[in-house]
Amino acid sequence: MTDFHRRQVHRRQVHRRQVVRGLCSGLAAALLAPARLAFAAGTIPIDDKSVLIVVDVQNCFLPGGSLAVKDGDQVVPIINGIAKKFAHVVLTQDWHTPGHVSFASAHAGKAPFEVVKLPYGDQVLWPDHCVQGTPGAEISKDIAIPQAELIVHKGFHKDMDSYSAFLEADHKTPTGLGGYLKERGLTRVFVAGLATDFCVAWTAMDAEHAGFETFVIEDASRGIDNRGSLAAAWSAMEKAGVKRIKSDDLAP
Repeated sequence: MTDFHRRQVHRRQVHRRQVVRGLCSGLAAALLAPARLAFAAGTIPIDDKSVLIVVDVQNCFLPGGSLAVKDGDQVVPIINGIAKKFAHVVLTQDWHTPGHVSFASAHAGKAPFEVVKLPYGDQVLWPDHCVQGTPGAEISKDIAIPQAELIVHKGFHKDMDSYSAFLEADHKTPTGLGGYLKERGLTRVFVAGLATDFCVAWTAMDAEHAGFETFVIEDASRGIDNRGSLAAAWSAMEKAGVKRIKSDDLAP
């Protein structure tokens, strides 16, 4: 690994530690969420080099699911609406094995939202969710994006988590999405979905670090916001160069 790549990995790890640190300590609640960049409504163009990545709008993360994100269902009509502007759409899907290492149930004496040390770093423990082939892992039936070109499964290695659609949690094992987008000549990434402070944030930061101009559509995303993790995630995304926008900033 070259010095340049070592620096890039270190930057990603620092940004992610901000989010995990906020979850663990509760101090991130004191962070001021960065001010949203000011864009005039309807001024951000969507062109043939733009792709919308819809992150993990799955039943487990919706009301009634095992890891429900508050108001997670409210992103569905917004995502369906903005997806009509994009010729290129990618969906992601958490796709865990039974007994996955990220599940609190796989660690004796541990409870959801505790943090443990694993070979690839700090791991937040979650309730069992999005187990391969179960109804909870299915993408919401209300997502209506018939032109979606690809579904990326992530987190399918039993001993490693993957919040990001681009890299596994070790920050170096690629999912292949970056290569797919680059080979197709796509250069601008717009991210929406669940949850803002984890899979959306990590996907956006990795997209930016991979050389894509990256935007997170705030009102088309929702966060878990446990102990200040949402504010920490927005701060980390801003430092990474990710742009924070609203759906009405997109050109018609």
